Amino acid sequence: MNTVKNRFFPFLAVVVGCVFNHSCKEVSPTPSKAENDTEPAESANVVRQAAEFEAQEALWLIWNPYDHKKGASNASVVQQLVDLVKEHQKVVLAVADSTVYKDAVSHLLPSIREHPNVAFAFVPSVQFWTRDMGPSFVNLKDGTLAVADFNFNSWGYATVDDADNQIEEAFDRLAAKQLGLPIVRSKMISEGGNREVNGKGVLVTVETVEQGRNPSLSKPEMEAEFQRMLGVKKTIWLKEGLKEDEHTFLGPIKTNAGFDAYTVVTTNGHVDEFARFVNDSTLLLAEVDSIQLQSGDPIALENHRRLEENFNILKRATDVDGRSFTIVRFPMPDPIYASMEPGDEVYDYIETLDYSKGTAPFPKGKKVQVIAAASYLNFIITNKLVIGQKYADDMETGRAVALDSIAKSILQKVFPERAVHMVDALAVNLGGGGVHCISIHQPKHHAQ
Repeated sequence: MNTVKNRFFPFLAVVVGCVFNHSCKEVSPTPSKAENDTEPAESANVVRQAAEFEAQEALWLIWNPYDHKKGASNASVVQQLVDLVKEHQKVVLAVADSTVYKDAVSHLLPSIREHPNVAFAFVPSVQFWTRDMGPSFVNLKDGTLAVADFNFNSWGYATVDDADNQIEEAFDRLAAKQLGLPIVRSKMISEGGNREVNGKGVLVTVETVEQGRNPSLSKPEMEAEFQRMLGVKKTIWLKEGLKEDEHTFLGPIKTNAGFDAYTVVTTNGHVDEFARFVNDSTLLLAEVDSIQLQSGDPIALENHRRLEENFNILKRATDVDGRSFTIVRFPMPDPIYASMEPGDEVYDYIETLDYSKGTAPFPKGKKVQVIAAASYLNFIITNKLVIGQKYADDMETGRAVALDSIAKSILQKVFPERAVHMVDALAVNLGGGGVHCISIHQPKHHAQ
């Protein structure tokens, strides 16, 4: 398999400054142990990870100056998110260097970039999937925050020693250094998008993802590491994620649209695409509806099989006190396809991959069809606002509008004290994730 190329921008000198002010200094993108050795003496000091629905200090995002597909603007999505969240809480917008900072400033309206709740943090990055390589905050016994630093291998597309991967792997440590927070480190590979916690000791994760990242570790060994790193007492293992989230190098997937479609550098099944906690006892779980099943679409049929298997697991599962969870089924958007061609960032990367045996060679230089990582469950929770994804444009009528409406109404029902706003995030979906994937929440320091 090819290693991940630096597919978004060339990385030269980097600038790291302090969050919430404008001071900065030159540092290495991969800090040495000596310059960033703030790990607690005892990792067992971790007692819990606050859930996303708990009180937050800030929302972290990364500014990405490039698009996955020409004409589909990632910048416009990030700008929408900053604009929505800034009215309620702090937003930390990470920029890789001074060039990226200038790009962000040139795009952001003055009312956004100069807002007192918006801060820039200079942290090196190659990509903008903040949920996966950004700081995962945990509580220590003394009530302070720390950052849980798992290892990273670019979602299985690279080795841990790949140069660009090491830049990404260091992101959370550099963010922790800016915030003055201690770090708990692990050699186990795990991404934030595949970990859903209820804040009271339960972790939900996807077995095929974690075992694929850590083939030498057993599930009990991974559970012990999750307990050490996150303070969780129980791990619920779901089997598989969505079909359209499978690794791209496995080859294109069959559709009922008359063509095969490539996935878009996806994760192989992150949980935040299909199952989410909305409080400590309630989960939303995606469901394939009757129309999607009757279409005979092989993607819908396979997703139905996987989701119902996961539903049966969750029905049998209990919290740390032995109580069952409430499970609310949630719609899935119909498959969304797009064409990509040379010059599109995702195309230029996936044509370099080593595809699995038995897969037809990638048609280099020719246009291909891709399937977006579209999901209604990849939403962001903030203190006063939930930001979901919509797929019907303003002039559209029919099924897409109906599905968007159902998704929004369920979100409003399960988050009655928060406003719900739906955004068009297809530009982000065409890179393998959604708005939840490009954000990560920083909890209030007093969250216990």
